[in-house]
Amino acid sequence: MNVSVNLRLCSEPKKRGSFLSFSMASPSLQSLYRDSCKKHHVLPNAALLSWFSKADEEKTRYRKYNIAILLDQLMNGDLFPLIDVFQSIGTFEFERVDILHESSCHLNAELLLSLLRAANEKLDVVDLQDMSFGEDFFSDLSQNGISCRVLNLWSVHLQKLNMVGKFTQLHTLNLDFCASITNFHKDCFSGMPNLMRLSLCETRVSNLWAATTALSNLPSLVELRFQKCLCCWDTGPCHSLYGEKLKLLDSDDSDVKLCDQLGRMGFSRQAELEKKIQDGGQPLVKQHPRAMDQSLKKYISHHPSPICYEKHYREYMIVSLPCLKVLDNLLILKKEKEMARHVFSSCYEYLPYKRKHRESVADILHKREMGTGNLYHPRSIKRKDPGFRSASPSFYSRALSAAKFGSSTWPLVEPVSKFSHLIKDETRQLRPRQFEYHPSEPDLMVFGTLDGEIVVINSENRKIVSFLPSAGTDNSILGLSWLKKYPSMLIAGSDNGSLKLFDIDSKQPNISDQFHNNYVKATFNDFEQLTSVHVNSTDEQFLASGYSRDLALYDIGTGKRIELFTDLHREPINVAKFAYHSPFMFATSSFDRDVKMWDLRQKMVRPCYTASSSRGNIMACFSPDDLYLLVSAVDNEVKQLLAVDGRPHTNFEIAPTGSSHNYTRSYYMNGRDYIISGSCDEQVVRVCCAQTGRRLRDVYVEDGESGNSLYIQSLRGDPFRDFHLSVLAASTRLSSKLEIMKINLLTSDQDAKEHAHAPSVRPSFSLGG
Repeated sequence: MNVSVNLRLCSEPKKRGSFLSFSMASPSLQSLYRDSCKKHHVLPNAALLSWFSKADEEKTRYRKYNIAILLDQLMNGDLFPLIDVFQSIGTFEFERVDILHESSCHLNAELLLSLLRAANEKLDVVDLQDMSFGEDFFSDLSQNGISCRVLNLWSVHLQKLNMVGKFTQLHTLNLDFCASITNFHKDCFSGMPNLMRLSLCETRVSNLWAATTALSNLPSLVELRFQKCLCCWDTGPCHSLYGEKLKLLDSDDSDVKLCDQLGRMGFSRQAELEKKIQDGGQPLVKQHPRAMDQSLKKYISHHPSPICYEKHYREYMIVSLPCLKVLDNLLILKKEKEMARHVFSSCYEYLPYKRKHRESVADILHKREMGTGNLYHPRSIKRKDPGFRSASPSFYSRALSAAKFGSSTWPLVEPVSKFSHLIKDETRQLRPRQFEYHPSEPDLMVFGTLDGEIVVINSENRKIVSFLPSAGTDNSILGLSWLKKYPSMLIAGSDNGSLKLFDIDSKQPNISDQFHNNYVKATFNDFEQLTSVHVNSTDEQFLASGYSRDLALYDIGTGKRIELFTDLHREPINVAKFAYHSPFMFATSSFDRDVKMWDLRQKMVRPCYTASSSRGNIMACFSPDDLYLLVSAVDNEVKQLLAVDGRPHTNFEIAPTGSSHNYTRSYYMNGRDYIISGSCDEQVVRVCCAQTGRRLRDVYVEDGESGNSLYIQSLRGDPFRDFHLSVLAASTRLSSKLEIMKINLLTSDQDAKEHAHAPSVRPSFSLGG
């Protein structure tokens, strides 16, 4: 077999003293290689022998030399003696070793790792593009690191990037076309103090918040791209856009120092590789949305990652990573930085409740003890100042929430609906379809299943409080509504139209029991094609709606249907919701694009008012104080109306996906301070300020076991704990395998895992914690 190993020579001669010491003390490479072949009982490779012979000759010319190994042309048997030679490489004056992969490779993963470790200190460029060794190989590489300067992992399979090993010499990293990368681990990049250039084109990264937090671990990062200019192969500024301006730009004005060409070779081979991709189809291109001058209007984005389509992506990156000089092959000038700061402040919240600076919980508690009311500039206010006023309890609870929120970019996500081990048939898991928090017990939650069961659980210890088995027919529970004055009772509605009043205290959680009626307190007339039920504020009446234009009003005390309102909308009514404080006022939302407010004290001939959306409405709900109405229409059209007359108050401007089946649902969180919104075609929960519409954070929901993203089917804000919520999520958009996930935005996933090993630590359920 012919093995091609390239020899690159440096023109710098060695000092004679160094050479004499080297030549007298060091055996030849050829002899080292032959001895190693004998040791491993393999025949010397003729090509390797030829190369080592040439390398020995070069030593006599007083020159340093480099090794470039093409992995494509090596067999497993060639690696054993080569590893031995590299382990002795410190005795030779190699300038550097490059290990390259160009096409097909069938080497053993463990042997390749050993080769990389053996050549570790001399490694310069490691090009593993298109390698298919699996998760174990790249996990070892990510966890332990290597000492190369340029690392090309172009188009390899990496799901959640977790490069936490020591890459202390690395200055250029290429992760283009790693289409399986969706997110970053919290500590990713923490071992790369010298990384200056990073390319992540055409990955599946989409979370601005998680991405910028991980990238902030890179103190030397100056060039970054999630998309590339069509003509650029490296991460530097595009020469075709700037031309001679690159030489004329003053660093004081542009805030840019152009980097040298070290590491560019890590991208130089990409032109040929990208041509292969382009031959298979048209590339995804788009005009850059914010051209700073005429030259930037020529910019064409190529191979963008999903994060690039986030609204104000560029401005967010510039503000969050202030040391960046080049983003997506475009220079970041001072003028653009100023504009980015303005856009960021108007569209995003850095911390909750308009906090501008991160603070520690300990500092806030100390200020509360001392009675200091100013948390931003504690030295600027003294108790003797005439204008001093003590801060309210809500002020401190909000400050504590902001402090905890700021330290947990990766929120804690826990499943709460897995109870297969408690079911008589242990091969079957409960399949939740709808859920609601209890109105007065902070730890309780009820969910109904696709199989007709009703389960009341303690969401903190994940124990079943009550289990109401199905009546024998597999009818999905689609509607649940608690009674406020009678906290053990709830209304449940099934997709077959069945409506019942249950008392959860009448049935203990003995799951093996057969169905019986002692916990059914009332049965109501059926409502065909039911999808939603809701009890009014006095527990006297409830509404039922479904896949029809009609609405039914029931009396809970008598168990009778009071009235059937027909043709309230032109298309089916998705949801009908009573107000929190009035037993007569309710809102309906319909696919006919209208939301209508009704008053039962008036004739149901015409609504109090009608507000329209541009798409079909999925739901509407009142704020806890009934001042606002939150309306969600298909494909992320979310807005807040004044409940009194339907006037628009806040438009949340969430980007649409273009799907007519992307059903969006939104609810309030932290009273009416924030809203949470999720859609069935997306894996993200968006958290926005209800008053300003500014985005606080996007939370991507993942399955803790598989790491796969989950699609949001429904969600609720926790009525008792600030910045807590739960979501009903599916592993695929059309999957019937649903799970309830509890999300704590004030605790990071990593912190929770660390505290799990400390039994003396108990979770806090106080306001803001």
